[in-house]
Amino acid sequence: MNYTYILRCRDNSLYTGWTNNLQKRVADHNLGRGAKYTRARLPAALVYYETFPTKEEAMRREAAIKKLSRSQKERLIASFTEEEA
Repeated sequence: MNYTYILRCRDNSLYTGWTNNLQKRVADHNLGRGAKYTRARLPAALVYYETFPTKEEAMRREAAIKKLSRSQKERLIASFTEEEA
């Protein structure tokens, strides 16, 4: 399974990424082994994710989410429930 996810960083900024191992990737971010962006903004909390059968779909969704405005991302996060993912 592949995932597109959003993290909320310590400074309340949002980071969007994709992975094929969500738990490990979130842990890596919080150990400072994730993206350069999140290293200076730890801790980071998982606030949203979607699942996809292919890497390409997850990457396309990541790109689409990154184009959303902050308010659109916040609405996406607010509507999220893990049962939907």
